[in-house]
Amino acid sequence: MHADTKYGLTVESPYVELAVEVFSMLADATRVRIILALRDTELSVNHLADIVDKSPAAVSQHLAKLRLARIVVTRQDRQRVFYRLANEHARQLVADAIFQAQHTVDADPAHHREESPTTVAARDRP
Repeated sequence: MHADTKYGLTVESPYVELAVEVFSMLADATRVRIILALRDTELSVNHLADIVDKSPAAVSQHLAKLRLARIVVTRQDRQRVFYRLANEHARQLVADAIFQAQHTVDADPAHHREESPTTVAARDRP
């Protein structure tokens, strides 16, 4: 049995509509930047706001949506709330989308010229 079929990657998959919701959640530049900022760490709203150059209120609204979609999770430390990615899949989706975007502007994108951990992981997938 092919691994894709085993894990629900078929046209009949009951997850297709949910996958579309994930894509629609990621169809916002600020949310993509938030995921990039959180790819290896957890951060507070204010720190994320500084990184993505948006107001804390705007970042908080985006984080609320990402949290509702179970893309980010929180940890509270006294009065501060820290956000992190719920799992590695959002990080990988965003990385793959950026790599795909690189293909539209560069015939030989950087991710093909170097063996990054993401490239190695993608190559080694079953």
